[in-house]
Amino acid sequence: MPKLLLASANRGKIREYRSLLENLGYEIVTLADEGITTIPVESGDSYEQNATLKATACAQSAGFTAVADDSGLEVDALNGEPGVYSARFAGKGATDADRVRTLLARLKGVPWEKRSAHFKCVIAIATPKGVVTLCSGECHGVISLEPRGASGFGYDPVFYLPEMDKTMAELPMETKNEISHRARACQKARPELARLIDDSKDE
Repeated sequence: MPKLLLASANRGKIREYRSLLENLGYEIVTLADEGITTIPVESGDSYEQNATLKATACAQSAGFTAVADDSGLEVDALNGEPGVYSARFAGKGATDADRVRTLLARLKGVPWEKRSAHFKCVIAIATPKGVVTLCSGECHGVISLEPRGASGFGYDPVFYLPEMDKTMAELPMETKNEISHRARACQKARPELARLIDDSKDE
């Protein structure tokens, strides 16, 4: 069974990807499993650049296919911020709770009807030969007035989904993995990953 490297150190992402990419015919492994201790700094100015940087470097280090993503929250009232800087929105070393507090402070006084936002995820699938495939997904919602829910990670506690009357952090994992930005990007990535296995059999 071929290996597939999840090029992320984020435990929340790893947990989700293990579920989203299961039953494809890969042994899903992590950076720790392969003894890879460093990944490139997200120095690009787009999700596509950052995901590609991480996936290509990790595929070359591991010697087999790697999957990396870059994702972020884009808030309309903040002209698309924090975007690619979502993880660094509250400064270096900030926690998820710090980032949520920073976001809510920036949106203080913004009325409900102007708090629209969306999560965006770009997945890069990279082979050791340098071939890269990009897949993206989005999930639209509203930034709530206060955090709700204990599941998920990142900005999930303040990302409200009107059609479900819940924040992303109030959803069970099974539901989140059907509608999230990461889930929608994975729906496009799965056939690409399956194709790589088929191509390798033909070589």
